[in-house]
Amino acid sequence: MLEVTKKLVELLDLSPIGDDHFQGDSEDLGFPNVFGGQVLGQALMAASRTVEGRLCHSLHAYFLRPGNHSMPIDYEVQRVRDGGSFSVRRVIARQDGKEILTGSMSFQGEEPGFEHQFDMPDAPEPESLKSEQELGRILAPHVPERFRETLTRDRPIEIRPVDPVNPLQPEKRPPQRQSWLRAQGPLPEDPVLHRCLLTYASDFHFLATSMQPHGLTFTSKNMQVASLDHAIWFHRDFRMDEWLLYDKDSPSTSGGRGFNRGNFYNRDGVLVASTTQEALIRKRS
Repeated sequence: MLEVTKKLVELLDLSPIGDDHFQGDSEDLGFPNVFGGQVLGQALMAASRTVEGRLCHSLHAYFLRPGNHSMPIDYEVQRVRDGGSFSVRRVIARQDGKEILTGSMSFQGEEPGFEHQFDMPDAPEPESLKSEQELGRILAPHVPERFRETLTRDRPIEIRPVDPVNPLQPEKRPPQRQSWLRAQGPLPEDPVLHRCLLTYASDFHFLATSMQPHGLTFTSKNMQVASLDHAIWFHRDFRMDEWLLYDKDSPSTSGGRGFNRGNFYNRDGVLVASTTQEALIRKRS
């Protein structure tokens, strides 16, 4: 496991601070606020620590306030129900006594059942694509110096975009994006960790899908952009240290909000997880 990946695994390894209460550190990725995927991944880890013999199959969360990446985050888990087949947990994430995220997670034991899925869409092989870090090195000489470290930093999750957007010269495109991703280096045999890492990674480049038809990016002037909510459904087992295709689209943008959907496929074409997110996309006057 690479050192940068080890740090991410440690970031998700929360400290217990009381009955069903946990605390996690924050990381600075160069964004104004704490990365939403970090809060989601830690919230899922907190909930998972209170369930035995069952894995998360769905997560629904709302971002309430921007998080501060210079402060730790406290997670309170509420045991809503433990039924014969499912367990439900509610999680509240707080900083400085204020709620920044609330979510619910449902857990289920392994169970056979009917099977069907969408076919995996066409996509170039990941080996044929440049990584985000490589693309950042190409872009770095053309951006202000304060942004260069963010563009070229080592990443625990390697992302290789298909047909990447140039943030300095965005153009209007259909609301569809694809990228391959995987953790850097081998990971332990822990299905909870793999789910938490996918949850973390699922927030990268997601809401930007709904900005593409309008020729906008995070660097566009006078834009207020933020994730409002996030949902994940885990369908089948997977490994985050193997390539996964993240196929995303945005059916609608209206009322200052962009709606996004995504599917994760492994290299064998197996659909392993699905995501949705609504985001604030507001043009400041």
